[in-house]
Amino acid sequence: MRRAIFKHRQDFLAIVALMAIGLSVAYYILQHQRLRIPILEDKPFILRAEYQTAQAVTPGQGQTVRVSGVRIGDIGKVELQRTGRAVITMEIDRKYDDLVHTDATALLRPKTGLKDMFIELDPGSHEAPLAKNDFTLPLRNTLPDVNPDEFLASLDRDTRDYLKLLLNGAARGLKGRGNDLQDALARFEPTFRDIAAVSGEVSKRRRELRRLIHSLNRLNTEVATKDDDLSELITTSSRVFRAFASESTNVSATVRELPSTLRQATETLDKVDRMARILGPTSDKLVPVAGAIVRANRSTTPMALEAAPLLRRDIRPFVRELRPLMRDLRPAARDLAAAEPGLTRSFTVLNHLFNLLAYNPEGREDPDKATREEGYLFHLAWLQHQVVNLFSSGDAHGPGRPITIGGTCATARGLVAGQPESALITGLGGVLTDPDICGGGQP
Repeated sequence: MRRAIFKHRQDFLAIVALMAIGLSVAYYILQHQRLRIPILEDKPFILRAEYQTAQAVTPGQGQTVRVSGVRIGDIGKVELQRTGRAVITMEIDRKYDDLVHTDATALLRPKTGLKDMFIELDPGSHEAPLAKNDFTLPLRNTLPDVNPDEFLASLDRDTRDYLKLLLNGAARGLKGRGNDLQDALARFEPTFRDIAAVSGEVSKRRRELRRLIHSLNRLNTEVATKDDDLSELITTSSRVFRAFASESTNVSATVRELPSTLRQATETLDKVDRMARILGPTSDKLVPVAGAIVRANRSTTPMALEAAPLLRRDIRPFVRELRPLMRDLRPAARDLAAAEPGLTRSFTVLNHLFNLLAYNPEGREDPDKATREEGYLFHLAWLQHQVVNLFSSGDAHGPGRPITIGGTCATARGLVAGQPESALITGLGGVLTDPDICGGGQP
């Protein structure tokens, strides 16, 4: 035997290689066909479920068991009980044997329109115990697939006709607008998610709902025995509602004022929000300051202890003596406070006037310029100097200007006596002798 194998070793190795390749291909096909190999794989976790009908369920065709779209096992076989119910055996992978609870639900669903079925399994709540091997889900926890003909058969002829019209109209309306419908359905996803969350919470509260319904039944039974009390309650409620109705005008006025109040509240809250955003970082920056204040208080405590006797001995008597004076000054301070706006405006105007008089547009003298523009103060001083020269009695042009501007009769007589030969003095002679001006007489 060995000699023959050694002699034909190439052929033998080729046969072994072909057998290995065949076994590998067979294992690959069996794995993709979801067939379990007893020696290589663990025995599956068996879970059964009762159904009213197991139509289109065909074991061995790759029909799976899924939880939230994830495969956890396969459909093993289908059996018919004497009661007329179908029992489907589910072979669950061993790594999911602690997933299913006794209150789990199993729904038959098609993956395609060709009735390629799978079981959508809801593991149940954590409050229920875990399902053991060979556990059977009762009929109340399962639901088969519903065929369209079964649904249409439950409708009468008019309803079916209306439904056909509705579907035909929807088909014409949605023709070529599949993307728009997809976008519209996508916008409803948050709503569906919230509804699913609410439904899940309601399903978890079945016991509470039963208790609530029982309590409502007892309440209604007790109320039925209290007809007189209930009648009195209704009468009292009627009075209350009439009182509310009589205040409808005030309620309407309150409702009319509500929008403006809400707007003002919104604006105020916006300002408060901005202030809070500023106050938050400011408070964070004040934390070191608070520590510094504590240290400063500790440092100033000795000084405060030393200053307390001085305040009692010296400052307090001074304050007592100063109080009558402050009471006397209070009316004057009140009047000064009342006059302060007028004084402020007056000093403001004077300040503007002084600024105007002191304004010098050229500033300091520029050596490159022959002349410069002076301010009003310079010209006022120049004008005052010229007025003194202009109206001086010792003017080289004679006494005409002093006489015409501010000269008295005594000044005119003195000038006439000092310069009798002047032509102006000759003209003044008639003025001095006029009885209406200087009282007449000799000049």
